[in-house]
Amino acid sequence: MKYIEVNAKNVRELSQRNEDETRKFFAQLKKKKPKQLDSVVSRLHDEAFQEFDCLDCANCCSNFSPIITEKDIDRLARHMKMKPPAFIDQYLHVDNEGDYVFNETPCPFLMPDNYCMVYESRPKACREYPHTNRRKFVQILNLTQKNREACPIVYKIVENLKEENW
Repeated sequence: MKYIEVNAKNVRELSQRNEDETRKFFAQLKKKKPKQLDSVVSRLHDEAFQEFDCLDCANCCSNFSPIITEKDIDRLARHMKMKPPAFIDQYLHVDNEGDYVFNETPCPFLMPDNYCMVYESRPKACREYPHTNRRKFVQILNLTQKNREACPIVYKIVENLKEENW
């Protein structure tokens, strides 16, 4: 496998450089057998996580606001020793799609050392990020395209998929 020099600082630039190529690649991926693709992506996910430490990056926490579910609100409010309505008032707003998201970016719980102040109670979307270790990967190619601009792991997985001629 070709070594791709990617990190938290250059991932957006690298991603934008070959965005059209990646869009065409994703269009082709939609025609592949999902189970085979899921197996390959799972392997590449594991390999990428051995190479990168999320604490060296935190681009996801710095650039995105995850969708916050009712269960997330309850769990986070309990963690913060707050009532859910007070948590909503202090930390959340409803976006243009009708979902709760954090009032600010970076995440209000991201600490200077890139650790998460509410890690054990973090939202489901944060627990599952970067969404590359899941079934039916082909269903989230648009999200993967967006995440590849911020996450070196996603960038690496996609580039390695291309290299393996998927």
